[in-house]
Amino acid sequence: MATKKTSTSSSNKSSSTKKTVWGLNKISFWTIVAVTMLYAIAMILSACGIDPKAVSALQGVATAIMIIIVAILAWRYVRPKQMVWKVLYIICLLIVIAGIIVPLVV
Repeated sequence: MATKKTSTSSSNKSSSTKKTVWGLNKISFWTIVAVTMLYAIAMILSACGIDPKAVSALQGVATAIMIIIVAILAWRYVRPKQMVWKVLYIICLLIVIAGIIVPLVV
């Protein structure tokens, strides 16, 4: 009788974990698909001789999408940690954002 209760509780756990719609693996896969499409469009436009600023803007958007996803996941890691980790996270995020924006403007 005790084994039946254990097996039903474990089957309930597995069925509840299967119901999650947006797992980390799924988000990573679809992010790569979306970014690949943006980079492919930028590559085609570049080959056609379109304005280099438009091409670099598309590449910047693709890079920004990846950084946003990574920043969210990094914040989940840093949130329960000490303040020094949070400060390091913010400093790194600001430098990365500047690294995206400055080349687009200049």
